[in-house]
Amino acid sequence: MVQNIEALCRVGIIHPMAYPEVGKGEGPILATLERLLIDPYFGAVEVTWMKDPEVRRQARAMAEQAGVDLVFAGQPPLLSQKLDLNSLDAAARKAAVKQCFDSVDQAYDLGARILAVLSGPDPGADKRPAATAALVDSLKQICRYAQEKTSDYQLAISLETFDRTIDKKCLIGPTTEAAAVAAAVKEECSNFGLTLDLSHQPLLDETMHEMVIEAIDHLIHVHIGNAYLGDKSSPAYGDQHPRFGFPGSPNGPQELRRWLEVLIYAGYFKKNVPTSKPVVSFEVKPLPGECSELVIASAKRTLNEAWAEL
Repeated sequence: MVQNIEALCRVGIIHPMAYPEVGKGEGPILATLERLLIDPYFGAVEVTWMKDPEVRRQARAMAEQAGVDLVFAGQPPLLSQKLDLNSLDAAARKAAVKQCFDSVDQAYDLGARILAVLSGPDPGADKRPAATAALVDSLKQICRYAQEKTSDYQLAISLETFDRTIDKKCLIGPTTEAAAVAAAVKEECSNFGLTLDLSHQPLLDETMHEMVIEAIDHLIHVHIGNAYLGDKSSPAYGDQHPRFGFPGSPNGPQELRRWLEVLIYAGYFKKNVPTSKPVVSFEVKPLPGECSELVIASAKRTLNEAWAEL
């Protein structure tokens, strides 16, 4: 590739994955966030809930000083509290939607442009139609809430696809079904889209081409990372986002290169998206005994190698 990747997108990183100790909305949020914001490699950082309003205020000021786009990862609050946006129990679904309303508020506090969420557990084939209808209704409620809260910009809500059978075992799920959900939500709410993750491609057993082409009309946000499907007793097994090239894992520089090729071919980098440029964010997490900074450095080297071969 002749041009630098920065000419096409903002390379991002998911803060609560790189530093899992902040994933519950507490801990050394500002100190670890500062390490990412100082690094000129990153033009975007994905943050998650911050329970202290003063921490949110300082985080926004830091991101603005650094000239970095923020995306809000709404998945950790849902996952950590076992909340389900497609629950067939009305009270349980209401609790999940309420949490997402709070995430919308926090996203606006931070100046984030996208709020990413995920569906709840897959209830099985018999209940999938009803659960999908419930999910669409929940997403519409969240989109409308974001529209009502808007001031100088409108927050976009993005549904990320996850595995259905291995780890998170979510309703959404297959990309074809994600695209159908997106089309249904967008009939009434324009501030909606999809998030795809290279880490989830082997877990979904779909080709990169299938995933991207099926989602491209709705795609507003992309993650890059790895998975592991070997020894089930390994802490890396499933959707744990080990470093690229982890022994026995499917994703390394060549797979990342192919993913980027498909994104280029499909036109992702030319899309009009809520962020200043299309975002491609690392989702990498240190395994027990590993160092966050070394895992981050490895991810950057992997992307550099992949991009150099395009």
